[in-house]
Amino acid sequence: MITVHFVSTPATGPQQVQTVQTQTGRSLMDAASSGDVQGIAADCGGLLTCATCHVMVDAAWIDKVGAPSTDEQAMLDFTAVARTPHSRLSCQIALTPALDGLRVELPASQY
Repeated sequence: MITVHFVSTPATGPQQVQTVQTQTGRSLMDAASSGDVQGIAADCGGLLTCATCHVMVDAAWIDKVGAPSTDEQAMLDFTAVARTPHSRLSCQIALTPALDGLRVELPASQY
């Protein structure tokens, strides 16, 4: 089991952190969905066709997560909130033991 942290900043308040314990081998999107994380829509179920599982990887973790594929790069152009240099689609991040403690920020909206 590993731990991942999803950070959101509501328009009306301070940051909120949702922490999920999950098994390795799953996608970050799957971990968020099964952990009832608010802010990950995941409309396409992880098929890389919708960009509604957009996250921004914390700078301390970006090298461990790795670079997005060409297909993911193209889909990131369709996120509701402007992409950043640390934007990723959570369906494309495979959770490994090296990602124990991973922190990602959720965008204000997926639509």
